[in-house]
Amino acid sequence: MKKSLTIFISLLLFAFVTSLSAQEKWEPLFNGKNLKGWKQLNGSAKYKVKDGILVGTTVLNSPNSFLCTEKDFGDFILEYDVWVDPQLNSGVQVRSHSYKEYQNGRVHGYQIEIDPSDRGWSAGIYDEARRAWLYPLDDNPDAQRAFRQNEWNHFRVEAIGNSIRTWLNGIPAANLLDDMDASGFIALQVHGIGSDAKKVGIQVKWKDIRIITKNPAAYALPMSPLVKEISAIPNALTPTEVANGWRLLWDGKSTTGWRGADKTGFPLKGWAIKDRCLVVEPGTGGESTNGGDIVTTDTYGNFELSVDFMLTKGANSGIKYFVAEGLNQGVGSAIGLEFQLLDDANHPDAKLGVGNNRTCGGLYDLIPPFETKTINPPGQWNTARIIVIGSHVEHWLNGQKVVEYERGTQIFRALVQKSKYATYPSFGEAPKGLILLQDHGNQVSFKNIKLRTIKQTT
Repeated sequence: MKKSLTIFISLLLFAFVTSLSAQEKWEPLFNGKNLKGWKQLNGSAKYKVKDGILVGTTVLNSPNSFLCTEKDFGDFILEYDVWVDPQLNSGVQVRSHSYKEYQNGRVHGYQIEIDPSDRGWSAGIYDEARRAWLYPLDDNPDAQRAFRQNEWNHFRVEAIGNSIRTWLNGIPAANLLDDMDASGFIALQVHGIGSDAKKVGIQVKWKDIRIITKNPAAYALPMSPLVKEISAIPNALTPTEVANGWRLLWDGKSTTGWRGADKTGFPLKGWAIKDRCLVVEPGTGGESTNGGDIVTTDTYGNFELSVDFMLTKGANSGIKYFVAEGLNQGVGSAIGLEFQLLDDANHPDAKLGVGNNRTCGGLYDLIPPFETKTINPPGQWNTARIIVIGSHVEHWLNGQKVVEYERGTQIFRALVQKSKYATYPSFGEAPKGLILLQDHGNQVSFKNIKLRTIKQTT
């Protein structure tokens, strides 16, 4: 049924695009003859024009290279064709920048990914040298299959207001909302290959690079309703999110909706609101010994929770759910199922437990995350997502599913009996519970804390 609906929507979009294309007012961004209007920044990869095609070629021991437009662009529709060697990752920067005061002029900003790997994230949106992945494509298998190896691929990018949307070979790919950059240059990336001599001389090629800058909203395509909208605008909900039942659990400016675990009010110390973030302030590294954990004032059963978090080096924290206050009669954190937040590389807890079941993204002390997880390093934002429908639970980290399990099963209970939770009767099986952000004595920042309740169907 879903495949038939996808085909039907694609046919409707094709008909719309066909009727619209005759009206679009394109300007060439590349003249097909030389590099007039472009300048190279950062790396030393080679760019040249051959037979009307712009060719980028890798060189040894160079950082990422960027051929950048001399002009900045705000709202626009951009189209281009790309051919890339299957060994080479690449991308096209939009609304990007290079400032001397930012990492000594390093190019940074939105990148429309060119990814010939099996992962298939071409036309996903990456924030180069800043926040990493904003829109991976794990939730869009049609777009993941759209890239054609060893052939030309056609990209379309619509950057209008706070919206950046992409298409790959006519297939809708990404639908991002973000307010960090309203304008900037466009740039063609040749990815660095380090010292890998086997990759010297491989190429990425562009042609038919064109842009609409005059009233681009008039030519915007309808986005498929099957493509998920992702918002990176801090502590705000989009109209689509509101319509789909999402609500903010934290408003970005107050402590409303939260209190200390086993307390009536919010902690008087150990937590701060800074730069639109809710921050656990650093302590001695002890569990719930500074400001203490905080919990929601309401309980939740079937839900989808999304939380952006940023670790500091060596930090430990967690997002707990189905928390029951009063179970822990001693020192330490309140008891509940935990989405572990951890700097795996620098905190000793990563090597404790059994089989990596205390590493970031895992169900703490019970189930390790999948080995394929992608985690951004300390100082960069990550997104945790928890989905609960009845007994079924999923952990997602940066757009990738990393844990999946069933509460209350024989397997689940066997895991509990081998864990630190063995003494708590029916651990993790309550129909409802509080949501908790953990104070583990390390600085961790949270934002975009939002939730939607899910109606369980029988």
